Amino acid sequence: MAQDKWSAELRPNINFATQDIGNADLKTGFGFEAAVGYRFMPHLGAYVGWGWNKFASDTPSFPGTGNTDFEMTGYTFGLQFIHPINNSSLSYLIRAGGIYNHIEVENDAGDITADSDHGLGWEIGAGLQVDLGSNWNLRPQIGYRALSRDIEIGNTTTDVDLNYISFGVGIAKIF
Repeated sequence: MAQDKWSAELRPNINFATQDIGNADLKTGFGFEAAVGYRFMPHLGAYVGWGWNKFASDTPSFPGTGNTDFEMTGYTFGLQFIHPINNSSLSYLIRAGGIYNHIEVENDAGDITADSDHGLGWEIGAGLQVDLGSNWNLRPQIGYRALSRDIEIGNTTTDVDLNYISFGVGIAKIF
């Protein structure tokens, strides 16, 4: 195992909402995450990052008429455990942490019709790390994210839960 302790990862995601928001039927979403990690023990490290994820709905929803998009953006942080599988180029990866995100609601024209402000949520994930050589790794992962926020529309405050299962394949550079 190399003595390199830092990593940088970029991971595009495909996302599946576990429930709708109000009367908005959420379609399959997409997004990406960018993270930096620091390994402080042989198999355990911390990560911080930023992500953007979008869910479309072609149903008029509570903030207006026409198609509505729900975007969740913000920060990630937590711990990740990466352990080799025997003497192969594969390792398993487990991560758990928090998110500090907000939900924006956008109309057909791309105007933000509601914003939840940032708040804390949580995430868990598991996957593999495949050593590609020259300190490059491929990291297919499945995860779950949960965020509950209040969105104010006019004089009405609505509790919104944006929870989803995410599948992504990241590319990481160890340095």
